[in-house]
Amino acid sequence: MIVAVSVIWLLAIPLTLILLVRFYKRQVAAFHRAITNRVARQFATRLPGFGVITNVGRRSGKLYETPVNVFRRPDGFLIALTYGRDSGWVKNVLAAGSCQLETRRVLYQLSAPIVMHDPTRLRFPLPVRIILGLIDANDFMQLSTSARSS
Repeated sequence: MIVAVSVIWLLAIPLTLILLVRFYKRQVAAFHRAITNRVARQFATRLPGFGVITNVGRRSGKLYETPVNVFRRPDGFLIALTYGRDSGWVKNVLAAGSCQLETRRVLYQLSAPIVMHDPTRLRFPLPVRIILGLIDANDFMQLSTSARSS
């Protein structure tokens, strides 16, 4: 009986998180902006599949750093827009036409941002496709690599 209850809790926690992200994206995004991103920025530049986008605010001119899920492509990167195309950093990058990405301790200058809608998510590995499908993430940003720094 104790094992069954433990298994139910192990399944309930990730399912709850997935449902929160899927149906309350704006509220979860606000929580992440205020709390989680501060922690995530500390490790996101070192882990595979993660990175930090640095962009300039389109109205404030302020520098912003946002942890993202990032995937290498032959000519650049693909970023899952888990909170949708209306996120502030997405609007900033589109307005500027460029940004910086630090991933796996390498800094990239990126340009030519394009937001794409793709419910099939075929450009991503199968496990990522499943997770993105569960949270209803169908928008992605494609960016080209224009220069590479250390």
